[in-house]
Amino acid sequence: MGSMTRRGLTKASILGIGAGYSFLAFPQAGSVGESRKTESLTRDVADFILNTRYPDLPAEVIELARKSILDGLGLALSGSVAKSGEIIRNYLTSTGLTSTGPKAATVIGSEIKAPARFAAFANGVGIHADDYDDTQLAVAQDRVYGLLTHPTAPALPPALALAETRSISGREVMLAYNVGVEVECKIAEAIAPRHYEEGFHSTGTCGVFGAAASAAKLYGLDRHRLLCALGIAASEAAGLRENFGTMTKPFHAGRAAESGVVAAELASLGWTAADRILEAPRGFFQAAGGGFDPGAIVGKLGNPWTFLSPGVSIKPFPSGSLTHPGMTEMLRLIREHRITADQVERVDVGTNRNMPNALIHHQPKDGLQAKFSMEFCMASLLLYGKAGLNEFADEVVNRPAVQEMIRRIHFGVNSVAEAAGYNKMTTILDIRLKDGRTVSGRADFAKGSPARPMSYDEVAMKFLDCASFAKWPVSKARNIVEFVRKLENLPDVRGLTALCSRA
Repeated sequence: MGSMTRRGLTKASILGIGAGYSFLAFPQAGSVGESRKTESLTRDVADFILNTRYPDLPAEVIELARKSILDGLGLALSGSVAKSGEIIRNYLTSTGLTSTGPKAATVIGSEIKAPARFAAFANGVGIHADDYDDTQLAVAQDRVYGLLTHPTAPALPPALALAETRSISGREVMLAYNVGVEVECKIAEAIAPRHYEEGFHSTGTCGVFGAAASAAKLYGLDRHRLLCALGIAASEAAGLRENFGTMTKPFHAGRAAESGVVAAELASLGWTAADRILEAPRGFFQAAGGGFDPGAIVGKLGNPWTFLSPGVSIKPFPSGSLTHPGMTEMLRLIREHRITADQVERVDVGTNRNMPNALIHHQPKDGLQAKFSMEFCMASLLLYGKAGLNEFADEVVNRPAVQEMIRRIHFGVNSVAEAAGYNKMTTILDIRLKDGRTVSGRADFAKGSPARPMSYDEVAMKFLDCASFAKWPVSKARNIVEFVRKLENLPDVRGLTALCSRA
């Protein structure tokens, strides 16, 4: 964004002037092309949801989506044993929100069922509970790579919950999920970066549109009601990054999933809403972002699919995605140079200036804060050679050895990483050893990113680890892997959701 301040960007957005980015707040006089783009955005999104059919999904998109779906199910299982999962189940039970029968959907990892909206809420929270879920990547140079949305947590739970209550096929779930992910990601790509930089959590704010799209596809809404569903969803959009490192971050994903179901259900009953909610002067983009790029949406929905380009990253560690390139490189250096914790005097971790803006916990006191602590992530790898679900536990974070190692980790801005651009997560490591040597490394991408993808079998290994963490029966877990492998061939998705239930 050059020397322009965030507020300057906002002002430029209102004037239709981009800081190296074509932001528009509303149609500009004398620009017919831009005016048409701006005025049609919500309709373009609705038409994409309405007109996309299963044969429109490229085979490669289906295979990439399959991996993210399996990943999401595994994370819903591991998330079910988090404290947040326990609280949600208690909440649903104590308030009478659970139900039984054919109109109830599975709360993954538990024996209870609930109406679709509440099952979607619980499962969205579960998928995001450990901050181990997939991440949309960015295109524009002024974006922060990996800081758009977590696409599966809002989009998958509505598809599964509604499909279960309506006895819908795996093929229809695959379509609804992909449509939801695509809408969510393109909206997140379009909104001005100010949206994220100044505190909104796009998984909640943009994720609700993906959830609404996924739910609306399964409801079979017509164009008018699709526009209403999007209008309702926009007024439900919420989530603030100040809550990172607390249970309320996964709440954003769960509430987005639930809100999408509510938006589609109300629209199906005739509830009305504005039909230009994205682009209107008082609509979502202007109110929440101060501007937007219509070129990120017009002609881009499914062209290419986000799963294809720039891609979606599957996490190798249960922490904020911005820690992952550095963690991948640290693990490589530890193994290559046989580094042990007692050899380390100091570690300098350098990134671009936007990454410390998200990794805000420099002296974490619990597992949730540790997920947004570069210092803890590096300390865990140095001390234990790993940083998995078991390491992000309160007891581990507060061990004296861990806290002492955290004090040796120095995290800040590096000019080389800054110059590499925000569309990378460039991380530069300098490990100073007590014998006087310095071991250095650099990584732009992590394992699991499109540049270094996981295979389906590698994702299955992660899934089985998450299932084991939840103490899920091995036979059920292995069957889930195989059911997702052939998801589009399932005549009724209830065969899959039954495997995700303790009942």
